[in-house]
Amino acid sequence: MTRDELMAVIKDQLLSIAPEADADALDPAADLREAIDIDSMDFLNFVTALHQRLQVDIPDADAGKLLTLAGALDYLAGKLGV
Repeated sequence: MTRDELMAVIKDQLLSIAPEADADALDPAADLREAIDIDSMDFLNFVTALHQRLQVDIPDADAGKLLTLAGALDYLAGKLGV
C-alpha cells in the first residue's frame, strides 16, 4: 500500500462517518472534528473503522494523533511501514 492509497482509505472511512463531508477539500492540518463537525463518538467510530479496515492496533492514548488528515496518514503509515 502506498501513502496515496492509505490516504484514500482514511478519506473513505471518514466519509462513512460523515457522508456530507468533502474530504478532498479538507485542510490536511485541520482538526477533523471541527472541519466536518463530528462529535467525539463519531471520531471514535472513525478510529475504530480504521482499526478494523487496516488491522492496525490504535491504542486510546494514540487517538489524538489521528485528529487531522496529515496526522492520521503519518501515524498509520508508520504503523504499516509505508
